[in-house]
Amino acid sequence: MENTQKSMSKIVELCKGRGFIFPGSDIYGGLANTWDYGPLGSRLKNNVKDTWRKRFIQERKNSYEVDADILMHPRVWEASGHVASFSDPLLDCRECKTRHRADSLIEAFDPEAHPDSMSKQEMFEFIKAHHIPCPKCGKHDFTEIREFNLMFQTYRGVTNDSKSVIYLRPENAQGEYVNFLNVQRTMRAKLPFSIGQIGKAFRNEITPGNFTFRTIEFEQMEFQTFCKEGTDGELYDYFKAYGKKYFEDLGIPAEHLRYHDHEKLAHYAKAACDIEFLFPFGWGEINGTHNRTDFDLTRHQEYSGTNMSYLDPETNERYIPYIIESTYGLDRTVLALLCEAYDEEVIDAEKNDVRTVLHLSPAVAPYKCAVLPLSKKLSAEAMEVYSSFAGEFMTDYDETGSIGKRYRREDEIGTPWCVTVDFDYATDKKVTVRDRDTMEQQRLSVEEAVKFIKDRIGF
Repeated sequence: MENTQKSMSKIVELCKGRGFIFPGSDIYGGLANTWDYGPLGSRLKNNVKDTWRKRFIQERKNSYEVDADILMHPRVWEASGHVASFSDPLLDCRECKTRHRADSLIEAFDPEAHPDSMSKQEMFEFIKAHHIPCPKCGKHDFTEIREFNLMFQTYRGVTNDSKSVIYLRPENAQGEYVNFLNVQRTMRAKLPFSIGQIGKAFRNEITPGNFTFRTIEFEQMEFQTFCKEGTDGELYDYFKAYGKKYFEDLGIPAEHLRYHDHEKLAHYAKAACDIEFLFPFGWGEINGTHNRTDFDLTRHQEYSGTNMSYLDPETNERYIPYIIESTYGLDRTVLALLCEAYDEEVIDAEKNDVRTVLHLSPAVAPYKCAVLPLSKKLSAEAMEVYSSFAGEFMTDYDETGSIGKRYRREDEIGTPWCVTVDFDYATDKKVTVRDRDTMEQQRLSVEEAVKFIKDRIGF
């Protein structure tokens, strides 16, 4: 199936019904746009993290991972500009009192309009000129556009007179910037070097939606490369290509990915580009690569009073490094993989027999294989086989229902291989390995089957 032919409602239904993603606080009726990852979803998410760590930290020389705290000194967010200008352009419908993002209204009306290149006034004039209606009531009666800060505030202190405002971080990047000197010193790192981090961020979005695509709590896989001015352009181009290759290696075909260069740059940026994925609801950003120049370290030097410069050991030159940022939305990447993998295959049109399958890469699939006894009478033998596989990788076990139904259940959750234990196992100690995508089967010893699967999981 082409991605644009796929139904988001069916993908959401599969995620809820098969243990990937549940509505947050479900027994209380849920909390809008919060989601909990279930047993399979959390495994899938962690597998994606593992591939990122391997590709961006393990395989790259001079790349280091940190785990910075979510709560940071308030001055961090003043230095970064978030306190003054991290906001969404919002307007209210006077008729039904709902609030909307102006850029989202424009994008929904005309996907080619590029509101990111418009000022507030230009967006408001566009909405007026095209008589864009309120998505809820259909009327066209909006207030002027106002800016609303997206950061969540909380308070530190136990008494009212001792409380001070602090923020839940709206991005991970500042944790890498404030630790630039710590990492450089302790790792004896020479430029160019990179700092990566996987962690939660929080944004008080007014119009979250499209399942886990836009939420108020999300996870980022951040990667910052510190370099000398003059080398930044080459590194920027390199990480654009590096990011696209990463997504392709996760199983997303090139035709479902595209670059979107920013027409309107942030004040600190020299260049900015998104990698977008073709979701069933249209193109959406899953990566952002930015040339941030020396803005961030310069600002933190100004606000903290700490010298953030780097001393080149070869030239004795001292300067503030430039930063090339490549950030990956973990939740969006997981959603993209689920949407890409989802398929409905017609097995028998006359009998309306349709196989739902997730063609997930073995590297990210929650279970690498499932052990299935042909009969419950073989449970003891099957558990013996299960132990051999479970010691090597995540393995499911299922002995309920017909073997055909069990195959279909494993196909639906993306398990690449099923291992069937039959009555011949007692004599030949062999199992039948079935491939999820081709449905072809081969008979192997347990040792051969473990090696066969292990050799094909790698990323």
